[in-house]
Amino acid sequence: MGAVMQDLKYGMRVLRKSPGFAAAAILVLALGIGANTAIFSVVNAVLLRPLPLPEPERLMLVWHVPPAKSFPGVTRFSVSPANYLDWQKQNHVFEKMAALGRSAMNLTGGAQPESLTAGAATADFFSVMKAAPILGRTFAADEDQPGHDKVVVLGKAFWQSHFGSNRNALGQKLMLDGDAYTVIGVMPPTFDFPPKAQVWVPLAWTDKERAVRGNHNYIVAARLKPGVDMKQAQAEMDTISSRLQQQYPVDNAGWGAVVVPLREELVGDVRPALLVLLGAVAFVLLIACANVANLTLAKTWGRKKEIAIRTVLGASRGRVLRQVLSETMLLSLAGGLLGVFLAGAIVSLIVANFSDNLPRFWEIGVDGGVLGFTLGISILTGLIAGLAPAWRLTKTNLNEAMKQGLGKTDSDSGGNRTRSVLVVSEVALSLVLLIGAGLMIRSLWNLRSVKPGFDAQNVLTMTLTIPEAKYKEPYQQAGFYKQVLERVRALPGVESAGAISSLPLTGGSTQPFSIEGQPVLPMADQPEVAVREIAPGYLRSLHVPLLGGREISDADTAERPAVVLVSDSFAKRFWPHENPLGKHLTLTFLPGITREVVGVVGDVKQAGLDMDMGRETIYNALAQIHRTRMQLVVRTSAPPSSLVSAVTNAVHQVDPDEPVLKVETMEDVVDASLFQQRFSMLLLAAFAGLALLLAAVGIYSVLAFAVRRRVREIGIRMALGAQIGDVLRMVLYDGMRPALIGVGIGLAGALALGRVVTSLIYGVSATDPATFIAGAGLLAAVALCASVIPAIRATRVEPMKALRDE
Repeated sequence: MGAVMQDLKYGMRVLRKSPGFAAAAILVLALGIGANTAIFSVVNAVLLRPLPLPEPERLMLVWHVPPAKSFPGVTRFSVSPANYLDWQKQNHVFEKMAALGRSAMNLTGGAQPESLTAGAATADFFSVMKAAPILGRTFAADEDQPGHDKVVVLGKAFWQSHFGSNRNALGQKLMLDGDAYTVIGVMPPTFDFPPKAQVWVPLAWTDKERAVRGNHNYIVAARLKPGVDMKQAQAEMDTISSRLQQQYPVDNAGWGAVVVPLREELVGDVRPALLVLLGAVAFVLLIACANVANLTLAKTWGRKKEIAIRTVLGASRGRVLRQVLSETMLLSLAGGLLGVFLAGAIVSLIVANFSDNLPRFWEIGVDGGVLGFTLGISILTGLIAGLAPAWRLTKTNLNEAMKQGLGKTDSDSGGNRTRSVLVVSEVALSLVLLIGAGLMIRSLWNLRSVKPGFDAQNVLTMTLTIPEAKYKEPYQQAGFYKQVLERVRALPGVESAGAISSLPLTGGSTQPFSIEGQPVLPMADQPEVAVREIAPGYLRSLHVPLLGGREISDADTAERPAVVLVSDSFAKRFWPHENPLGKHLTLTFLPGITREVVGVVGDVKQAGLDMDMGRETIYNALAQIHRTRMQLVVRTSAPPSSLVSAVTNAVHQVDPDEPVLKVETMEDVVDASLFQQRFSMLLLAAFAGLALLLAAVGIYSVLAFAVRRRVREIGIRMALGAQIGDVLRMVLYDGMRPALIGVGIGLAGALALGRVVTSLIYGVSATDPATFIAGAGLLAAVALCASVIPAIRATRVEPMKALRDE
């Protein structure tokens, strides 16, 4: 330890004598370590950290697996009440199971009405999760039965904002959807399931609802018994599903079940993007290491004679290695310290811009685990950055080193290969990142160019949820929306207004149906398509074209014959070469009502810009369907944000207790649908830009050092008649040769790793030639620019002065 401390003290003195070198190396390492720390903090919170619940590895979600022919590409589906109850009775692998729904509930009685995100769960829900309240209690066994007193459990944030963290909140009443609920408990801030739930209420199914088998609307959470693994649970659920298919072939034929860890489900689609980004920042760190290794090699090469003397006096190879490594270790630890502050800034930017779509974003931060990771990669970085220079010095020919002077013009016949290899590595890694970023940029550009089937400009949207207790009958619900739309249409600056049950690009209901005149199939074999309810004016508000027939109108009331519109894709699939107008169909979940097709409209992307799912769509008339939650769609002639207050007032004129929530423009909706691609593209492009900068610095520093070491040689060449062009070509060749080799290796690496980003790109091949050529060309241009300055400097060497310096 005494020798180590001696080496560290000596290393500190050496670095103090070269403040420029030390500052450059620390900054380069800080960029690499900071980027890694930032992304690791996100990965740690989202992917690695256990859920804040007891034994989270035993928590599972159980989903239906729908028939492939009815739901092509869909592997998970929500669960029906009757199937859940059968699963609960027949399984032997779960301690407990609970069903959970998510809904919006209107809170009234305050200064302003509010819409709350509520989790409606069976009584065992909190027992399954083993989530204990911080105040009060959770649901009792009989509180999910119809007719029982209504109770509610609060989230901590809601308790703080509405009750000021007052413990006397227990026993108080909340008016939710017109009913009085008694507050019985408060959950800790770490409990967040379903995500963003503010309150939880019992899921009180009636006997009629408990018998529903074909309509799937619920999540099922379950806790494995001790000693039971997921494979055993899956085998059990497969057996039960087969049994239910035989017992209920009409509803359950083709429906299976899949067991998924809860944490995996919460992570969602963000896992591939985060893993790609983690790999990207690892590349950035390797580039930083190569850069610092080159700087260190250049710095320590001038100490060849010093090292040789130490070796002659008895210093071992290990002692020489340790001395150089101690210097790079000091640099990396200083870079790591600076990188922590840089990581904090990057994390703040990520959370500020992407928190709405990142699971568990409140846990993202630089904590003890992240600091431990930073310390570890700082030490590893110091070893990697110092190992090549240290090892190269131990291979020095002692006789040659002892003959050299200590001047900066000593010729350098060794170390060139090592420096070139490091430059090749930097360029190759940079090109892989650059091509990855290029593919993401092209993918996002392609998605932006996709025609969604509607015009998103100057469209304001908001969600309205009316309580069923207050608006029990369909005519009352339709009457509320009709009055709201009439008032909104009368506002100055409003061109048109309508409503739909689910906005395009946000998903929504898919339902089975049958066509009149065709054989009636069991529900499991019936085709399923997107089903939406719309109010008059919706098509005009989004500029969805009417291709044939007529639109939904105010005359399409519950007393009139039921009508629907269908999308162009729907018409072509189910009535090819026929006129769909006048055809009839029946929605399986609304039996006994035959609906006439009165219009054909253009296709609209319902599930996402990169998905065709939902283009085959049925549009019901809102007035003929029971519906309490709708999305208001308002086309404006002025900026949509300027009409938010006026539209909100129009809603409150119809019902002062009606909250208006999720106010956003349709352009915001489109942007939100591109979150994953935009998140990956922005961060990958930033890291690729950083890698490009580091590669340019690496090439420049190597060439600048080489020119500085070859001043005497260049002077002799020029004295013997070498022209400026000759010197220029020589230096540019030395710089571009390793860069071009690195480009070649980088292209091969990008081809090999192309499949990694395949799931994240759209409309472009992972081996897209244009992207590869553009990336290689850009990197070659940067390498050329980095080589030009040292080359020009070499041409300015004065031969006589260079010879006299030695």
